[in-house]
Amino acid sequence: MFDLVIRRANLPDGRAGVDIGVRQGRIAAVEPNLAGEAGAEIDATGRLVTPPFVDAHFHMDSTLSYGIPRVNRSGTLLEGIALWGELKPTLVQDAIIERALAYCDWAVARGLLAIRSHVDVCDPRLLATEALLEVKRRVAPYIDLQLVAFPQDGVLRSPGAVDLLKRALDMGVDVVGGIPHFERTMADGAESVRLLCGIAAERGLLVDMHCDESDDPLSRHVETLAYEAQRLGMQGRVTGSHLTSMHSMDNYYVSKLIPLMAEADLGVISNPLINIVLQGRHDTYPKRRGMTRVPELMAAGLTVALGHDCVMDPWYPLGTGDMLEVAHMGLHVAQMTGSDGITACFRAVTENPAKLLHLDGYGLEPGCHADLVVLQAADPVAAIRTRAARLFVLRRGAVISRCAPVQAELDLPGRPASVTFS
Repeated sequence: MFDLVIRRANLPDGRAGVDIGVRQGRIAAVEPNLAGEAGAEIDATGRLVTPPFVDAHFHMDSTLSYGIPRVNRSGTLLEGIALWGELKPTLVQDAIIERALAYCDWAVARGLLAIRSHVDVCDPRLLATEALLEVKRRVAPYIDLQLVAFPQDGVLRSPGAVDLLKRALDMGVDVVGGIPHFERTMADGAESVRLLCGIAAERGLLVDMHCDESDDPLSRHVETLAYEAQRLGMQGRVTGSHLTSMHSMDNYYVSKLIPLMAEADLGVISNPLINIVLQGRHDTYPKRRGMTRVPELMAAGLTVALGHDCVMDPWYPLGTGDMLEVAHMGLHVAQMTGSDGITACFRAVTENPAKLLHLDGYGLEPGCHADLVVLQAADPVAAIRTRAARLFVLRRGAVISRCAPVQAELDLPGRPASVTFS
């Protein structure tokens, strides 16, 4: 007896007409024509069923704060940081919690059930840290929220930031973060990488650093990050986020850098929606895209994820928590428009970020958590192309969000009565 069976599903790996049996919150069977009774059934004929979307890079403490205290008029990263610095002293814990919970509602409706959020720890009150730890507790039944201790103002540049970061980790923050390119000098940036990786190694924690989010081809802190990952025996536990300077580096240097990153099993997170907006602001024409070398990093065997980064905050005025939109922008900027490239971008918002977050029980195999999304699309390519509706979102085998299929009614002589864009 199954609690639920999803019938005749298409899977991301290309299998079609597969039944998924769920028992006690976990996947019990994945096979065609699954025999046995079920307490409930979902007909997924012709629909793609996937594990949930995962956002490996987000800022939940600032989300939905657009226009407070004012709008970022230059659209630059540095003005966004300055705006956040103005907003930070006025933050109220209940307001952070309310905005974050509202965003989590959006996330569930989009099938986004795991998020890694960086939280600024350069406020002596650690107010945002306390707020997001409370949010993490509240959303635990339906979202895996992983927090990164992020010294937004620079762990060496900001007085007391090292102690504040350690306090945040003591409070229960999961991952060590950093921002080496924002330190005063290149030498300080490299030293911050060594310091922060050492703290993580001592505590047995993962590392995820904002790294080289710059148009400067000489911003090369990812080299130090890869070296420290190897030196400390942390291969597979260290991630570099953004890495936008790689877009501007010369090919000879990158030909040495990527193998070093691969040796360190360094995770990579690119944030196409945000970096296509923030980078290249000092260019006239031609304008650089400002996104890291996603296809080349994937080809070298690195685990590459695409993150949302921001939604309606000092850095970015748009967004709805839709990881298919992230993948859609990513494949355009990276020129990954072949079917294999599009499918790789789908993996970059599902299984790849799940690997970087070290999520337990993620996947479509028997024994995995029954966290699933039924999409109004036949395959990953169609899902990204149409930004497919999430017809059902399941957490531990229970439906927590549903929506009707998207369909437009037409009144055109001699043409169909409706269209679904499939």
